[in-house]
Amino acid sequence: MRLKLVAVAVAALAPVVAMLAYNEVALRHQRNEEVRASAAQAARQASSEVERIVEGLHALLVSVSAMPSVRHLDIQACNEALKSVAESIPNIRTIFVVGLDGRPVCGSMAFPDGVVFSDRDYFKQTLETTDFSVGTYTQSRLSDRPVLPLAMPLMEGESVKALIVSGIRLDWLQNRITERGVAPGNAVTIADGKGTIVARVPLPEQFVGTVIPDEYQHLIHAEQPDVIEVTSQDGTVRILGYRPIALPSSPLYVSAGFSKPEAFAPINRATLMNTLAIIGGALFAFLAAIFIGNRFILAPISRIAEVMEKWRNGQTTARTGMTGPDELDIVGATFDRLLDELDERRRRNEQAEEERTLLVREMAHRVKNGFALVQAIARQTFSRSNPESYNAFAERLAALAGTYDLILSREGSAAPIREIISAALRAHIASQERIRLDGPDVILPADIALPLSLVLHELATNATKYGSLGSEQGTVAIEWKQDDGRVLLVWTEAGGPPVLTPTKRGFGSVLIERAFSSKAQAQSRSDYRSEGLVFEVVFLTGEPAAKTEVESR
Repeated sequence: MRLKLVAVAVAALAPVVAMLAYNEVALRHQRNEEVRASAAQAARQASSEVERIVEGLHALLVSVSAMPSVRHLDIQACNEALKSVAESIPNIRTIFVVGLDGRPVCGSMAFPDGVVFSDRDYFKQTLETTDFSVGTYTQSRLSDRPVLPLAMPLMEGESVKALIVSGIRLDWLQNRITERGVAPGNAVTIADGKGTIVARVPLPEQFVGTVIPDEYQHLIHAEQPDVIEVTSQDGTVRILGYRPIALPSSPLYVSAGFSKPEAFAPINRATLMNTLAIIGGALFAFLAAIFIGNRFILAPISRIAEVMEKWRNGQTTARTGMTGPDELDIVGATFDRLLDELDERRRRNEQAEEERTLLVREMAHRVKNGFALVQAIARQTFSRSNPESYNAFAERLAALAGTYDLILSREGSAAPIREIISAALRAHIASQERIRLDGPDVILPADIALPLSLVLHELATNATKYGSLGSEQGTVAIEWKQDDGRVLLVWTEAGGPPVLTPTKRGFGSVLIERAFSSKAQAQSRSDYRSEGLVFEVVFLTGEPAAKTEVESR
């Protein structure tokens, strides 16, 4: 019962848990979509800022290319003009002009002896495309600091006359990204076309100058921006929005990663609190169910069960004494009234049983007196004239009296089936040769022996009045067998007058059908053949066959 009460508590909590679980899933899905949108937006903003910086320097180089001293390659004037420009632009270190052979022509600072730039990728790309180009992470040969080179051709008509070169200071770019700030656990990464990181927040000292892992290299030149979930190099799981270089006017790869643990931290805390609340509520509900169940359900039920057990053990005065408006109190009060009624019925039944026993004894006494009177009349009538016939008649009359005495007294004990059959037929057949018995030794209990005696006595009486035992040549074959506690008995008459199927059921037929108790599960069948009645009955003995056979040995 306690488990059932707990099950009721669980069933009551189930909708709440299901609703919270659904809200949890929906909230996490919503939060995931929000973080993905924020990551994509952050990547767009960072990429736009980088584009503005590059475009500003592109405009600067265009302006420089229009300066007369630069266009005419007036070295002295060019040096002074470029130095003035470099000093006014904080995000570049140098700006200079390089000839087609890669040697510097003029610039904002003095050049080391023998320095050449023709091997640089941006130099080759600009000559090849004759257009503005952005290089890759480079250690400057002039300042010995990392820069992001920018190059633009100085055109003379349709041909390239020289190249104007500058570079974004990566320390300035790093400071610019750092100033924008990122939330704890988030990250912004800027990389060149080869995947070399040129700026990163946080931990720039650990990542700037390193190459993005191979498993994410495909993102740099992807066809479209996207948002994915990755495990970053610092071990943090992030939702990453990225902008590839393949996009128009996108000179660098930019990604913005939002820490998933940080993004879901409020939800995780709420989930933990909800889980603890559910567990606490469940424990309270279980304890309440157990306490309430013990106090208001189990205790009354145990009280009723205890009274029933006392009744079963014979304490018929036991009562629950329950009163009140509660349903179980009503059941207890009703049960007490039922016990009172049963006790009254038992008292009446005992009184009726006493009266019935007295009546049966009186009837048995009168039957015995009747048999004694018949025997006395017979003895006076022909005991002297035909002693042999009188003696046979007296024996059969005594056997019949014994059978009736057993029936009327309802007394009996366990006995072998063969003895029961012989005793039931002894009063109806003078010669045992007319009876054939065939079957194993089976011990029948008293509650089976007595109804079987009644049935056999009724069959023998009918056979004497209408069947084979009423004829001098008639016989009766009784066969039985036992199988796993069930006995099949077959009564077969032969040698008597032709048998007719009765047109109505008499008391004898009803007696045969109802003699056995329901516990015996008896089933009978009568076959009125012209040569004699065949009667079959199957009943339970109450014991397995194996046990009976052991006892018989």
